[in-house]
Formats: sequence, C-alpha cells, structure tokens
Amino acid sequence: MEGMLTSDVAAEPIRQLGAAASAALTDGMVERLVATGTTGLEVLDRLNDPDTKAAVHRVLDGLTALHVTGGLDTLFELVDVAHAARSAASDSMVERLTVFLETMASNLATQEIAELARDVERALYDAGQRCANEPPRNLFSVLRRLFTTDGVKTMNLMLTFGKCWHERALAHAGVEEPR
Repeated sequence: MEGMLTSDVAAEPIRQLGAAASAALTDGMVERLVATGTTGLEVLDRLNDPDTKAAVHRVLDGLTALHVTGGLDTLFELVDVAHAARSAASDSMVERLTVFLETMASNLATQEIAELARDVERALYDAGQRCANEPPRNLFSVLRRLFTTDGVKTMNLMLTFGKCWHERALAHAGVEEPR
C-alpha cells in the first residue's frame, strides 16, 4: 500500500504538467500539431509503398557508397564551389555568360553542323551494323584488313586528319609549327 502512495505522489507533477500544457495550447496550436502529425503519418504511409521504399533504400545505399569512397566530401565541396560562384557572380558576369552561351548555340545551330552530326551518327551506326554482321575471327584478321588498300587509305586519312587538326589548333593559338 505504501508503494502505491509513492507512485501516486510521483505521478502528480506529471499530471499537473499535462494539465498546464493543455490549458496553454490555443486552437491554432492544436491545429498545427494535428497538421504536423497528419503529415508525419502520410510520410510513413508513403514509406510503405514498395517503390518509395526501394527508392529510399537506393538513396541510402548511394550515400553510403559516396561516404565510403570519399565522394560525399567531393560532392559537398562541389556544392560549396557552385554556391561561391553563384554568390560571387555579378549581374554583368551573368549577362556575359548568357551572351556567350547564346552565341555558341547560334554558331552550333547551323545546317552544316546538323548535317555533319547526322553523317557521323549514320556512319557510326553503319559501322556498328557491319561489325555486328561480320565479326573478325581473330586479331590477325583485323591486322590483315589494315594492310588492304582500304585499310591503308583509312589509316592515311585518319593520320592526315589528325595532322591538319593539330596545325589548325596551333594556328588559332598563334604558334607557328617548325617545318
């Protein structure tokens, strides 16, 4: 009987605290508590959905992998750099960057560039189809193709293209290549 009196005495301050809290709550506070509780239950309900659960697990696995490899630090550093760049950029810098991007888009959005891209895409597709239909039997069959007339012409074209590209790059940089 004596133990019950002690627990009743200890519970009395808790009851008084609960009564004071409920007396202090306004209707607005109660509404916000109910809305917060409802939102929390909605989130928990969404976590029961298999797709959402799988997505959350995937995010957690990705974060763990980033942490283990040190990529999380790199990600935070990248965010810091992007934030610093955004903070440091003045209106004139943003305007110049926008003009630059518009100019580059205009220069690249030409009929010639579109045709070049289409030709490259078609050539890669055709080459892939031919390689899939006629795979080389071994490395020696590939080497034999290098010594055919077409193989030599192709290698010559690629080497000459590389040399011409290099010369143009030097000319744009204002460097004259010794001959």
